[in-house]
Amino acid sequence: MTADVAFSHTTVLLQEAVNALAIRPDGVYVDGTFGRGGHSRLVLSRLGSEGRLYSFDKDPLAISTAGQINDPRFQIVHQGFATMEAALRERGVEAVDGILLDLGISSPQIDDGARGFSFRFDAPLDMRMDTTRGQTAAQWLNSADEADIYRVIKDYGEERFAKQIARAIVARRAERPIDTTRQLAQLVAENVRSREPGQDPATRSFQAIRIFINQELEELSLVLPQALRLLKTNGRLAVISFHSLEDRIVKRFVKDAAESDHLPSKLPVRQSELAGARLKLIGKPVKPGEAEVSSNPRARSAIMRIAERTAVPL
Repeated sequence: MTADVAFSHTTVLLQEAVNALAIRPDGVYVDGTFGRGGHSRLVLSRLGSEGRLYSFDKDPLAISTAGQINDPRFQIVHQGFATMEAALRERGVEAVDGILLDLGISSPQIDDGARGFSFRFDAPLDMRMDTTRGQTAAQWLNSADEADIYRVIKDYGEERFAKQIARAIVARRAERPIDTTRQLAQLVAENVRSREPGQDPATRSFQAIRIFINQELEELSLVLPQALRLLKTNGRLAVISFHSLEDRIVKRFVKDAAESDHLPSKLPVRQSELAGARLKLIGKPVKPGEAEVSSNPRARSAIMRIAERTAVPL
């Protein structure tokens, strides 16, 4: 049984995201996270014979799924999207017509207990999106300084009890290594004195450690300027975020790029000499409708921002 059969995945904002790219049949497009291929397949269905799609993913299972697409217009890249500019250049691509970034972790990654992303299963504490490289969550937790563990849980998880959790992790690992998701979840639960209704006390800590292990926010900050450089005039950027830390980075970037340079009024510089806006915001942020959230509750926190590249040079 394949991972796709065992663990289903419903693509969030499927039609809305692909519509946001305003697909041209002969255009060149990038799907920054292939996942299980929902967005990529829909993009391919709208491309003509001259169109091209390049999809990126770290996850070996996603790469395996992408290998089932036998289409000369499609290429999968087994790398994170932070390598986008260099990877496309290696493939002879200097500019593209649209870029989609879906920042969410996929349902199969969460639902496959062996991946170590979820506190709902007892499994090795891994949390790597790319299981072929990098340190696991267990390796990091059993070696990092208490101050670093505290900073990660506080900054990336916005956890009020980060100090107590970090202290408890260091104390526990002195007795025995923390190797499983259940060990970590129980340890966190013992040190979270209050919790949000309906939320497991380990939710914020697991999110924080996952974000850190996969360098998710750093990669997002790296790819956004690359997207700006890669997009052709009138090319579209669509970004789907799933929590406030991601959306804050995206919102700030597109807002700054959508504004002209501003200098103090008394400086001897003509308005025509100032750099104009490099992006134009398209519509309001898009969120899943009630029907989508009802059928796929994991979509409820999604928000998509759309921008279009202007003719203003960088």
